[in-house]
Amino acid sequence: MRIKFLLIALITSVMGFSQSVNDYKGVIVPLRYDFLKSENQYRMSTMTKSNLNKAGFQAFYGNEVLPEGFGDRCDLLYVDVKKDNAFLVTKLFVEFKDCYGKVIYTSEVGKSKEKDYEAAYRECLNLAFVSINALHYKYNGKVGNSAKTSTSVAMVPLTPAAAAVSTPVADVKDPNLLYAQPTDNGFQLIDKTPKVVMKLLKTSRSDSFIAIKDGVQGTLNAKDNQWFFEYYKNDQLVSEKVSVKF
Repeated sequence: MRIKFLLIALITSVMGFSQSVNDYKGVIVPLRYDFLKSENQYRMSTMTKSNLNKAGFQAFYGNEVLPEGFGDRCDLLYVDVKKDNAFLVTKLFVEFKDCYGKVIYTSEVGKSKEKDYEAAYRECLNLAFVSINALHYKYNGKVGNSAKTSTSVAMVPLTPAAAAVSTPVADVKDPNLLYAQPTDNGFQLIDKTPKVVMKLLKTSRSDSFIAIKDGVQGTLNAKDNQWFFEYYKNDQLVSEKVSVKF
């Protein structure tokens, strides 16, 4: 009986800390998904945003300038459409992730036997959104998802070096400003075109990434409240300032 009580208490506790899509005030839609060759191919990003709006979400493309009140990226969800490999059947499902790449919700899989890619993807996406529509999304007014995360992190003892780490503040007026979109292993930085300029892979430090730009691999490091892309060229260290909005 005691064990049963403890299990119920544990489940209740976990549920109390779980997050739902209702905790987020908007959704960012990427311009290209991994299984596609070009941006908005087969109008997939357009259809995703349209379906999100119909489901009650406020959706924005990854290259959009967000309206006032949507500046904190951790108050937003990041949607991704993924393809399951299957013989003679197209399968797609939708994932919602938070600003740290944690999956908040995964839709049911939409299936289609259509041979035309655009028709098949449209049918799959619409079917996947049946389960998303069933969530009856409504923003619950919670704010500061990032604050909740930082509060829990603050409970962990920090070394002086770790405590000194701070994320550089982006200059939104910089014409060369790059926007960070979460990926499975880090981020991709896009410009206003939009075009993927750089890919970032997470490391054990929040102020340092493995960075790849135009086939050149280096690191992106935070120093003096700025980001720098550093790499070696002809045995010489090159350091380029990069303006990034995470």
